[in-house]
Amino acid sequence: MNNPSTPSKLFTLALLAACLISFSGCIYLVVGGIGAVGGYIVSPDTVEGISDSEIEEVWDVAVETLSIMGLIEEKSEESGIVLATVSGAKITVKIASLSPTSTRVTVKARKSYLPRISISQDVFVKIMSRLKEEM
Repeated sequence: MNNPSTPSKLFTLALLAACLISFSGCIYLVVGGIGAVGGYIVSPDTVEGISDSEIEEVWDVAVETLSIMGLIEEKSEESGIVLATVSGAKITVKIASLSPTSTRVTVKARKSYLPRISISQDVFVKIMSRLKEEM
């Protein structure tokens, strides 16, 4: 016999799981590639990925990209951190060398203490796309 309550139970469970994921502030989602950019990790305010470029090249592209998109407030090549303002959000870009030809790029965006993942994604994708163009 056909049990009419089974589809509604599955729907309720799926809805509950979606709500738990969306309301959790510290869950990480693995997001598939965006064109030539490759995969990256997303948290509520941070996008992180790995580039197959040297740290100096990533640094130059990140600084140039942020200066086009907004205003660079502070930068320290030694520590690999750039602080900027883009679309009214405070952006923190961290660049760290993983190997001579591999570099981690982390972009964090907050506006009025609230996460702005769309701005983080936009900055990250532009940095990574420019790196792919230069290869």
